[in-house]
Amino acid sequence: MGNVRVSREITRGREHAVGMGRVLATAAWLAWVAFVPSCKSDGQKVGPAAARGSAPAAVIDTGERKLTFRLELAVTPDEHARGLMYRSRLDTDAGMLFVSRAPHPQVFWMKNTLIPLDMIFIGGDRRIAGIVENAEPETETPRQVPVPSQYVLEIAGGLSSKLGIRAGQQVELQGVPAP
Repeated sequence: MGNVRVSREITRGREHAVGMGRVLATAAWLAWVAFVPSCKSDGQKVGPAAARGSAPAAVIDTGERKLTFRLELAVTPDEHARGLMYRSRLDTDAGMLFVSRAPHPQVFWMKNTLIPLDMIFIGGDRRIAGIVENAEPETETPRQVPVPSQYVLEIAGGLSSKLGIRAGQQVELQGVPAP
């Protein structure tokens, strides 16, 4: 009789495990379905605001013209850590905006980043605090500016100089949630 009870409990355990397996498989499928539409054709993930149709953007007023960059947002620590690593290209009208809760000294490096980048450090007042131009790919050299910043916009290397982007210029952040 003892063996029958153990056998029934083992069978129930298997049924429970099979049921849990189905639940996990369904959850994995739902996660995949939710993820696929949020990927661009080149495999770069699009932020939630872009998926809703209100894509985030940074508009830099150079005094002569307004330059608009489509943004991917890096808000969480994991997004900050990954940044633009492993990208083989970055469109000239695109960038990644790193958002911090408050202005502070920020240091960036280019480990596992395959393309040169310009790093535009933006203060809490939404003015450009400083720029690191053409940061060399795949290096761990610390890159920073001497003043605190709340945002850092990474764009393709060399664009800042080419487009006339300079410290002190105003940046309008559209569709970017408050830190």
